[in-house]
Amino acid sequence: MIDSKQAYHHYLKMDKVALGLEGHSFGFRLKEFLFPNYIGAFQKTLRKVEYYTNCKCNSVLGKLFLTYYKIKLRKRALKIGVSIPINVFGPGLSIVHYGTIVVNSASKVGKNCRIHACTNIGASGGSSKAPQIGDNVYIGPGAKIYGDIRIGNNIAIGANAVVHKSFEEDGIMIAGNPAKKIKSIDIKRIIRHI
Repeated sequence: MIDSKQAYHHYLKMDKVALGLEGHSFGFRLKEFLFPNYIGAFQKTLRKVEYYTNCKCNSVLGKLFLTYYKIKLRKRALKIGVSIPINVFGPGLSIVHYGTIVVNSASKVGKNCRIHACTNIGASGGSSKAPQIGDNVYIGPGAKIYGDIRIGNNIAIGANAVVHKSFEEDGIMIAGNPAKKIKSIDIKRIIRHI
């Protein structure tokens, strides 16, 4: 969770690395100017809202900035088709494509999550409890993760997997409907920036 300006800058830096946006060359900046990265803009605004919510909401000026960034975040979320609440994802978030991503605010996801389109992470059966997902997790397109479950570290969740039970063993791939362990993996081959 972003609880200081230093943490805010750390989250921004890790998100840029995860998205491959850490370039500083003239060519990189020209490309960003001509073809803006809306996902990167959304993630930056998400982190600003987290910062102002957690650190700056006690002052009048902080509340004004928070309101402004919340409006901006909503517009950017609608533009790329995501519903991601604040204070859910750790640093190093990488939203890979535009498309429907819906995440419950009670969910918690660790650092270096790579998430694809058409993914849902939510509660089940009227419960307020949602998945708690570890670090370095790859979530394939169309995955559905729901219920009061825990997902370990260094896990790859396959495309269209339906995960409704806990998988706390680290370094595995899970897939299928219902999801089951497929094999052991090295997550660094899938999430290359870690």
